[in-house]
Amino acid sequence: MSAPRFYCPPPLPVGTRFELPRAAAHHAHRVLRLRVNDPVQIFDGEGNAFDARIDEIGGKRVVLRELQARMAEVESPLRITLAQAMCGSEKMDWVVQKATELGVAEICPVQTQRSVAKLSADRADKRLLHWHSIATAACEQCGRNVLPRIRAPQDFGAWLAEIRTAPGARLALHPDGVAALHKQPPPQDGVTLLIGPEGGFGEEEIEMARFAGFTLIRMGKRVLRTETAAIAGIAALQTLWGGFSV
Repeated sequence: MSAPRFYCPPPLPVGTRFELPRAAAHHAHRVLRLRVNDPVQIFDGEGNAFDARIDEIGGKRVVLRELQARMAEVESPLRITLAQAMCGSEKMDWVVQKATELGVAEICPVQTQRSVAKLSADRADKRLLHWHSIATAACEQCGRNVLPRIRAPQDFGAWLAEIRTAPGARLALHPDGVAALHKQPPPQDGVTLLIGPEGGFGEEEIEMARFAGFTLIRMGKRVLRTETAAIAGIAALQTLWGGFSV
């Protein structure tokens, strides 16, 4: 069984002892019921990680000892940006969690014409913090040491304008797409995967995406739900050119 993992905001310690942040200490002590000498791992979300053992545990404090840098590299060789049309809160949470586990580097929630979820600025800020916590927990579980970047929700048109000149391949999953994913050239500078909302993109939005350089990809003969399309698309990219192919 692998050692429990805890996210600790940078910088990680340089010395031989380190006290876990309060939230991580509470989880280690009260939830996992860890004990002195139990092995743990800590990571800073920027690629750095340490193996350690619990030296003291009790109350609100957990102190580690025997810190040793952990050099394992688990990030995907393919940089994937997921542009996910806003969907219901539970579905969006699920997409953030699973996309993180599958190795996505960046998640961009976008507001489209048919997006079910419409967030005010205040609610968007709260959801962004919530998504960060979900991604952090997913990294703790799956072994990633790098947290994905999660952007604040943007208007679809504004987001397209922002990325129009950015490098990398651009693929949009769509039931009417005619291109096959496996026939696309291997991405040289990463790939942006665009997923529509529950009701699908409007015709104007499809043309906007095409103008911004997106190729419409069809995956099979069935129409997938938005959250299914996102995860299936990421897994297919990882299989063809990313972490599943090595």
